[in-house]
Amino acid sequence: MLVKLSLTGLKSRLRDYLVLFSGLIMAAAIFYMFQSMASNEAFLKSNSLVSSIVFIFYFGTVLLSIITLVYIFYANSFLMAMRQKDYGMFMMLGAKSKKIAQMIFIETFLIGILATICGSIVGLGLTSVVNHLLTTKLNIQIQHFSPLNGKAFLVTVVFFTILFLIAAVSNATVIAKKPILTLLRENQTPLQVKRRKSGLFFEALLGVILLIAGYVMMDQLMVLQLLGIAGALVTIVLGTYFVFHSVIVFILSMLKKVDNIAFKKLNNFTLSQLSFRMQEYTRILSMVAMLVALALGALTVGLGFRNEIPKMANAVTPYDLVLNNAQKVDQQKVSALNPTTDVNYQFKEDAENMYYLTEEFNQNPISTHEFKQDRSVKVKKYTGSEMQNNITAQDAIRSVELPDQQSKEVHLVSQAEFDAIDQSIDKLQLVQVNDFLKQLKPIQALAHENEKNNPSIDEDGIGSFSQKVSAYNSYNIMFSGFEFMGFFLGLAFLTMLASCLMFKILSGAYSDVQRYRMLNKIGARQSLLKQSIRREIGVLFLGPGFLGMVHVLFGLKMFTAFLSDPYQELWIPFGIFFLLYLIYYVITVWMYTHLVIEQQE
Repeated sequence: MLVKLSLTGLKSRLRDYLVLFSGLIMAAAIFYMFQSMASNEAFLKSNSLVSSIVFIFYFGTVLLSIITLVYIFYANSFLMAMRQKDYGMFMMLGAKSKKIAQMIFIETFLIGILATICGSIVGLGLTSVVNHLLTTKLNIQIQHFSPLNGKAFLVTVVFFTILFLIAAVSNATVIAKKPILTLLRENQTPLQVKRRKSGLFFEALLGVILLIAGYVMMDQLMVLQLLGIAGALVTIVLGTYFVFHSVIVFILSMLKKVDNIAFKKLNNFTLSQLSFRMQEYTRILSMVAMLVALALGALTVGLGFRNEIPKMANAVTPYDLVLNNAQKVDQQKVSALNPTTDVNYQFKEDAENMYYLTEEFNQNPISTHEFKQDRSVKVKKYTGSEMQNNITAQDAIRSVELPDQQSKEVHLVSQAEFDAIDQSIDKLQLVQVNDFLKQLKPIQALAHENEKNNPSIDEDGIGSFSQKVSAYNSYNIMFSGFEFMGFFLGLAFLTMLASCLMFKILSGAYSDVQRYRMLNKIGARQSLLKQSIRREIGVLFLGPGFLGMVHVLFGLKMFTAFLSDPYQELWIPFGIFFLLYLIYYVITVWMYTHLVIEQQE
């Protein structure tokens, strides 16, 4: 009977429960996605040089668990807000509190278990999709990673089962202890909030000062080091809290005093709603802002590592392709690259010497990299005449020779001397193209052919770093793990945080029903009511989102020691964040509107 009654209750609010159920499915899916990596130590160790990477993921698991717990808490609040009045009506009709508690337990636990199982299956699909997109679109080299992970599935089911078991017991206990009138009228009980203007002003000023201090510490991190990290963490967390607890409230109170704004349409009502909500939402908005910064930062830094790979490869050699013994290579394949530079140097060799034509290097000086103290790289060119008696300059030639040639002595000789040497003529070909990454595959094919033609390149099992493609592949393998984790975890956290904010807003919707119905009864048009809802929820989304982005913009200063330009292509992670945030904003507005506005027939 209780199960039937619970199912009837679910059916009566099916549309609301579908949104709740889909949110819980996404929570379980994200948790599975994370666990599929966090529990795969072979993947972590094979895709990173950081020995503590497994520990970092365990720490991340704890962080995700805390966020998931908060998410379940707000989703649970949404569930209870929907059904609380129904439970009060059942008790008025004679149902015992014990039976009501059992019904609540069944509803909560049933929804949780179904969402967990469905979410794990969805998570498997999402993991496969994300893995495919990252490996194909971003050219990331991932080893030992499989979306199907039995351990991850087990951890996800056990974790969410425990959470929903706790939530079910908590719901049943709370409802059983509440008086009937409280259940029926709790959403209509006003919360009195009194703030002194002087205290509000000084609190707002303190919040701004703390944020500025935190940003300065991040900018001077190379000087302050660990003290700067600790100081920035404390000041930014406190500053974020004070911004939502006072700064935004202070701005809203100032706007309410401007008649041209406050008395236009329903602006005064919207500003009052926001002022009231900021008092209650301070902690969740502060948490969302901080974790948006962490998640968006992970996306941005992951992209930064991707941008760093070609830069590091470019620093190894100025040439995109080196062909040793180029006479063995089909030159049509080289011509197909449309090279911007294509030079050939003839050489002869014996057991101890390498002979090159001075005149060829005078006509086409060879390029090499010169490293400055500020870590910048400058291209230096040497002519044949400059290299004749300069052993250091001759390193430009050695850098593109085969491993078994580099120990030989280099001689720059005239044409007559070159012709007198009784050895066969071979060719060294150096190529540069317009866009290395766009022509990566044909360059890789020619580099592989060059290795086949010159077995000494791989005698020790290590590819020649005279080839840019070899350096690119090595750095790509080295940093792809970081890039993969940055995108993967950033998307997971952003989705979870947006969901937390959505359900926190929706959980308070039922207390607003009477306000909107009253406005509707006194003649307010539904178009104005919907506009007020869009603006109110827009501010609640925009506040933590904007502040989180500001945190990221200043926080990227900390990575200048590792990334040459952490702000490069910043529009990509910010675009991903904006799109995801917009989706959740639209869903929240639609759901909130459905809950609070009495639809007209």
